[in-house]
Formats: sequence, structure tokens, C-alpha cells
Amino acid sequence: MAKRKRIRAVLKLELQAGKATAAPPVGTVLGPHGINIMEFVRAYNERTASQQGDVVPAEITIFEDRSFSFVLKTPPAVYLLKKAAGVEKGSAHSRREKVGTITRQQLRQVAEQKAPDLNSYDLEAAMRTIEGTARSMGLEVVG
Repeated sequence: MAKRKRIRAVLKLELQAGKATAAPPVGTVLGPHGINIMEFVRAYNERTASQQGDVVPAEITIFEDRSFSFVLKTPPAVYLLKKAAGVEKGSAHSRREKVGTITRQQLRQVAEQKAPDLNSYDLEAAMRTIEGTARSMGLEVVG
């Protein structure tokens, strides 16, 4: 039976896919834990090369022996909604000021893409979650 490694820390980073470097924020987050930063950067860039231009979060598990593993997550809902609506940023006053619109079909596509990381049982619940995020950033859901 294999001996399990003890976990030292679990960290989360949101980085541009395929463009991670050892500079901050990667270096400042991983450096204190003593892991090989360039090894992480190389592995992250290889695994996210196909998603170039997107923001792809990584959940990094660091073990006591300074080895690590990481799991890639889906891009943040806010990023996907801004991309679908074609807006630069959300509204500072979401109830008064609408910055754009998004259709039900676009909302469904975002919910389908985000579904593995959401804690909802079906697509309709995932859509309601994403719709709430859209409203809170000043997007109007139409159609």
C-alpha cells in the first residue's frame, strides 16, 4: 500500500492561460513554500496552451516533501460573462447602471462551461447562479 503524502498547503491562483511567469503573483505565492517555481510555470503553460487568452484558475496542492500537484478549474464566471456580453468591465452601480445585455442562449453556454465547478444539480440551477452573477455586474438578461 502506497504511503500518502502529507499536505502542507492548498493555494489558488488565477493566471492567463499559457502566459504564466515566475514573476509575481506566481513567485510571491509559491516561493515561501519552497517548490520549484519554474517547474510549475512550465507545466501550467503546457496544460493551458489550448486556452490561450483566457483566465484559468489553478488549485495547487503542496506536499511536505515540497512536491506539488495542481488541478485546473474553469474560467471565472465574471470573465466568461464579460466575454459573452462584449463588455470591458462590470458596472460599479449594478442596480442603476446597466453596462450590457446577454441572451438566455449565451447564459446557457456560460452555465454549461462553468457547470463542473458549480455546486448545482442541474443546468437550470447553474443558469440561475450565473444569472445572479450577471445581474450583480450590471448585465441585463434578455430573451
